[in-house]
Amino acid sequence: MNFFKRAWLNLTAKWGRSVLLVLVTSAIMLFVLAGLLIRNAANTATSNAKKSVGATITLSANREAAFKKMRQQTTSSSNKQQRPKLTTTPVKLSDAKQIAKLKNVASYNASVSTSANAKSFDAISTSSSGGMGGQTMGGMSSNGDILISGVTATSAVTSFSNNSSKITKGRGITASDAGTNNVVIESELAKQDKLSVGDTIKLKGTTGKKTTYTMKIVGIYKAASSASTEQGPGATDPANSVYTSYTFANTVKGSKYKNTADSVTFTLSNPAKASSVTAAGKRLISTSKYSLSSDDSSYQTVKASMNNVKSFADKIVWLVAIAGTIILALIIILMVRERRYEIGVLLSLGEARWKIVAQFFAEMVMVLVVSLVLAGFGGKFVGNKLGQQLISQQTTTTATTTIGSTNQQPGGGNGQAPSGNPGGSGQPSGNQTGGSARHGHQMTKGATADQSQLNIDVTLLDLVELGGFGLAIMFLSIMIASGGILRLQPKKVLID
Repeated sequence: MNFFKRAWLNLTAKWGRSVLLVLVTSAIMLFVLAGLLIRNAANTATSNAKKSVGATITLSANREAAFKKMRQQTTSSSNKQQRPKLTTTPVKLSDAKQIAKLKNVASYNASVSTSANAKSFDAISTSSSGGMGGQTMGGMSSNGDILISGVTATSAVTSFSNNSSKITKGRGITASDAGTNNVVIESELAKQDKLSVGDTIKLKGTTGKKTTYTMKIVGIYKAASSASTEQGPGATDPANSVYTSYTFANTVKGSKYKNTADSVTFTLSNPAKASSVTAAGKRLISTSKYSLSSDDSSYQTVKASMNNVKSFADKIVWLVAIAGTIILALIIILMVRERRYEIGVLLSLGEARWKIVAQFFAEMVMVLVVSLVLAGFGGKFVGNKLGQQLISQQTTTTATTTIGSTNQQPGGGNGQAPSGNPGGSGQPSGNQTGGSARHGHQMTKGATADQSQLNIDVTLLDLVELGGFGLAIMFLSIMIASGGILRLQPKKVLID
């Protein structure tokens, strides 16, 4: 009799045992599939992180070299009463464009910060009840009560790219605004002065001829909810920050700043190449003038978290596979002991031992097919539950670690001195890229948000891979249990 037919008849005749085998095998396959799904989803999330989180490199003035030069001038100066000033070199856009042509550089954003005074409208004034003795900040200060952040595009600014700041009306600044007096203002400033998209405002420069500029409002944005009022003499409320094209900001600063920027941020298409792009960029610039630094911390955060999830998923797969092999091997061994008489009859009739082993394997394969169907339906549910639990734990750990490391920075910031303006102009550095601890935290927050959901879907490839694991488990189980079959002597079995 064909051993396939015997396998089918045995399964249907002893349906109780068959149901038990299906349930046990389904449970094993279910957890193996969950592990495979989580591992594949973690790989996909890591790949997506390269696109959504990204990495940047920043070209700015080399402050260390500038300080070194200033100290040398102080030492060599014969007039000890007159201390040299710190002079930094503005970034030439021609140099930045050379770096922008490098492979894996997707785009770049030039940032220029300066200030001006409100002329045709009122800036928001903030009263401090702390150590300022109730002093009113804002007004016509020497530094200007309106902070101008000149950029290539607002979409490339950190606070906008991670959605902590949002355009609520109109549009943001784009590359097409170069050479124009278009401006994007904060919503609280717009509400106070009853301004809307299409209106014009006037800003008065604080240096040189103190020219008055007429600006056209093209957009209104809502600042990050975590933005706080800056303290100190001449400080201004965050709502007084406006965005313009970097060309206009340079115009306000003076003609010598034309075609320059305080810093240029390059967005990379492949965060894994941050080190190589930085090295290639340094070969194109004068390191005595410029500093080129990379920041792929958000990508590394997501990558490390996803690697932990993937590692745990791999452990689930192997643990369940090993445990499943042992469990099924024990079940088959017990099944062999139960069917000793049947095996003895078949052997006495001249049936080959390998056909008897093949019959057991055929039975288990039939059970496996049913179990794969059941696991396919339940695998996504179990995978989602396990995956989101793992992600929740990893996100909490990442957030705790990030906040702790941020708080350890000097002054609770990012550990970097403010960049200021080129040439020691004395203008406030502003927030052209959100250069503070809160924006660093928001960047990490945006990174962890991208990993808060694993896209777990059961595909045909997953089922094929699961079937391969199942067949391997079945084969090992049958081989372990077949030792008892090969040792059986038909005469002894029938006499017993």
